[in-house]
Amino acid sequence: MNLDLSERKSIILDMLAKEGSLSVAHLSRGLGVSEVTVRSDLKDLEEKGFLGRTRGGAYPAFYKDILERQRLNVDEKNRIAAAAAEFVHDDDRIMIEAGTTTALIVKYLTGRHGVQVVTNSTLVFAYARLNPGLSIILSGGVFRKETESLVGPVALKAIKEFNARLAFVGTDGFSIERGMTTQLVEGAEIVKAMRMRAEATWLVADSSKYGKTGFVSVLGLSEVDGIITDSRLSEEALRKLRENALEPRLV
Repeated sequence: MNLDLSERKSIILDMLAKEGSLSVAHLSRGLGVSEVTVRSDLKDLEEKGFLGRTRGGAYPAFYKDILERQRLNVDEKNRIAAAAAEFVHDDDRIMIEAGTTTALIVKYLTGRHGVQVVTNSTLVFAYARLNPGLSIILSGGVFRKETESLVGPVALKAIKEFNARLAFVGTDGFSIERGMTTQLVEGAEIVKAMRMRAEATWLVADSSKYGKTGFVSVLGLSEVDGIITDSRLSEEALRKLRENALEPRLV
């Protein structure tokens, strides 16, 4: 599944992020294309989960920061998500933590049956709601629009009620020295809770996250069962990981 966006579709998302909602007529004038072309673009963006459509217009599905992060390293994120999805079987039980890469995993579960997904991500729900083979359990909790996540005591309590075979978690940065880090304390708590309730935990993160350090420490890299990242990871980073008995799966 290719989620690359044309320049025109990226401009549409930029316009929606700035204005909140726009009519087809307004977009047509601004882009210098026909309303038929705009409607086709909006239909495609709706199917990809980027926006919602109204009668005669559209509105952004997510907060501006999320839209911007979704468009970073698109190819890499999709390869990572597809590789993670390969680990999921029919009738599986999985947990997915909030993040733009983790959320893409459910897009690659088409054809799976009976998969139960526990998540604190509203992105996961947006992507998965039309897949009849998935049973989605949202954790509840306080909504953080900047991460499209549900966090706090209610979310933690819900997660601790379930048991999963796999947990897929993301990060704002990772390295041998600092482990996994994030910007939000609440996000770190969710990752730790999912790890405690899953038989195996996989970190899914594109290579641009390596060497970056967030405000809050989450887990040491030795505390996850595997890392899936992309082949743009530097030789130096790969060497350090291997020296510490970590063999990431490169895609």
